[in-house]
Amino acid sequence: MSWLANKEEIMDALKGVFDPEIPVNIVDLGLVYGVELNTGIAKITMTLTSPGCPLIETLEKEITDLVSSIPGVNDVKINLVWDPPWSPAKMSEAAKAELGMI
Repeated sequence: MSWLANKEEIMDALKGVFDPEIPVNIVDLGLVYGVELNTGIAKITMTLTSPGCPLIETLEKEITDLVSSIPGVNDVKINLVWDPPWSPAKMSEAAKAELGMI
């Protein structure tokens, strides 16, 4: 029997990807809007803190490498969106506390 990945495993893996400019992972920053998993393909819908982020290629590689390492994930597709735009309100309470925002 082959192992099937699930969305929770993918979200946990994404918590290992940190924004290069802010020492908080992309999930707690509120950059990940959704994860879909269909026949071994993980589709991650996300945004960035700003459209001009020069480090998108670095983040995409990190995301792809981490999520691809999950048994049952055969491919990773990143859907980068700008609507809705990111704002600090999307951050988790833990991320806000870590950055001294609460």
